[in-house]
Amino acid sequence: MAEITDFIEEAGEIANELEGLGMMPVLVGGMALVIMGSRRVTRDFDFLVSAEALDHKALLDIFYKRGLELASRVNKQGKITATLDNKNIAAVRLRLDAPRGVYFFNKKTGLRIDLLFDFPFPAKEIAANAQTKKVQSYLFRIASKKDLLRLKEKACKDRGLSTDAQDLEFLKKQG
Repeated sequence: MAEITDFIEEAGEIANELEGLGMMPVLVGGMALVIMGSRRVTRDFDFLVSAEALDHKALLDIFYKRGLELASRVNKQGKITATLDNKNIAAVRLRLDAPRGVYFFNKKTGLRIDLLFDFPFPAKEIAANAQTKKVQSYLFRIASKKDLLRLKEKACKDRGLSTDAQDLEFLKKQG
């Protein structure tokens, strides 16, 4: 398995390419909290992105050229159990399903990147308040504390996961 520092490099490059597509990637979720100082252990990156000009082919090219495949099955614990190794089938799946979010996974390294398409809030709205932070040699747009709090409150209400509750507690302590 790759180290988290390798994941930051890969996620930074992907974020740059998503930015190039006009998707305004904003880091949300556990990794955003880790960057803010949370002691939470996470190995995945969650990006809220704009679906306004979504180009399935260009999006899939970004991930598949790096060995990340679209998840096709996720178990009750949220672990990816199957992926689509064929990019063309993944493109059809995205067009037909029109999901609010997708997961990409690299079976060799264990890197997981989740994209939320203007869900649960519009990416433009969250991006407008986001802060840019340099992590290693990459710039990430990270949701503001206020927006992370809103996102976590919604996640707690909708999912009720213990990690969401822990994240919410961390954010409330941040003031």
